[in-house]
Amino acid sequence: MNAQIWHGHATRKAAVLVGCTALVLGLTGTGSAQAGGRDVGREVLPAGDGWASEGAGTTGGSAADAAHVHTVTTWAEFRQALADGGSAPKIIKVKGMIDAVSEGCDAFAAEGYDFQRYLADYDPAVWGHDTPVSGAQEDLRAASAAAQDQAIKANVPANTTIVGVGKGSGILGGSLQIKGVDNVILRNLTVEAPIDCFPQWDPTDDNRTGAWNSEYDSVVVYGSTHVWIDHNTLTDGRYPDSSLPSYFGKVYQQHDGLLDVVRGANHVTVSWNSFEDHDKTMLIGNSDSAGATDTGKLKVTLHHNHFEGIVERAPRVRFGQVDSYNNHFVVTEGQNYGYVFGIGASSQLYATHNALSLASGVSVGKALKKWNEAPLTAENNYVNGRPTDLIAVHNSEIPGEILQSGAGWTPTLRTKVDSPRAVPGIVDHRAGAGRLR
Repeated sequence: MNAQIWHGHATRKAAVLVGCTALVLGLTGTGSAQAGGRDVGREVLPAGDGWASEGAGTTGGSAADAAHVHTVTTWAEFRQALADGGSAPKIIKVKGMIDAVSEGCDAFAAEGYDFQRYLADYDPAVWGHDTPVSGAQEDLRAASAAAQDQAIKANVPANTTIVGVGKGSGILGGSLQIKGVDNVILRNLTVEAPIDCFPQWDPTDDNRTGAWNSEYDSVVVYGSTHVWIDHNTLTDGRYPDSSLPSYFGKVYQQHDGLLDVVRGANHVTVSWNSFEDHDKTMLIGNSDSAGATDTGKLKVTLHHNHFEGIVERAPRVRFGQVDSYNNHFVVTEGQNYGYVFGIGASSQLYATHNALSLASGVSVGKALKKWNEAPLTAENNYVNGRPTDLIAVHNSEIPGEILQSGAGWTPTLRTKVDSPRAVPGIVDHRAGAGRLR
């Protein structure tokens, strides 16, 4: 078979791939996840630091005994450490870049699956656009996808802290599933987005012009509470969308999201991370029809994060009271760019004191995207160093999508709020993995 996995350029924070072996450059640390002489694995979310500090706060595995502190260097060790001890407090220290797909896509392929045969069987000139694909090769693709799903997902239990050791530690091609649990911390990790080895062709998608649909988010917070995601770098890394080929006239999409918070998840703080080189970056609420689980939930704080090279969803919000402040959004010249904030069903976005650095000619109005009628607060945001009323500019530039002001609530769980004029200098030097102080 010819399973597909595509190699692009390495980013400044990613590992370098040589053949099928990840060579980690600049790795530091001896198994102790320390910053400034302190044990990061024992640290808890400070009081008042966003929605994850609500109630009992977020302590992760800080109370772990010695038997539940693990240092791991392989994906197998990592998953075993997660399973060890159930929901007892645990600290898992990731040393180096551990690879969930170290043997490549061929390791997941079902016997008889052949990508070239798949293309031939489902070519629109043969199959058309009226019905979803079916038959032997689609069944084999689905079986291959199921094998990958089983291999690359890691279920994170309650009361867990996962922390990268020093600089240059993290996860390649794995998907962290924080599902139905409470009290989890992720810090100091470089996470390269999973590549879907077996995307499905749907000829009926995109107004019956067809599309390739992929699975796997880097981090999923699903029905979980009290989650702190801090000082990580999440990126497409070696496999940017620009490196992906096209078949049937459509990009062979192998990425989904970087971070999704969905299905009744609540009390999440996302701080000091760097989100890089990705399309559909972050969903908070994944369906307009999920009101039964999401109404009154999806309370998320985003602060001091760096977004660069992202196309859209930073984030796209449904239902939740989402507080976004002191983030830096960078759109460079020639970059594919959709929007920053997506205003979705029943969302209550409060976005203030952020900084946007937009290349010449980039629409300021497109910073906001209206999907549904839902008022938001967007005050004291700066664009290229100047205070800008994002709602007013949006309504002027895109009069067919008028947005209303007033989210209907005011955040109280905020730490120091920096001047938006100073945010680029502060965030660009301190956000991301390897930059804990």
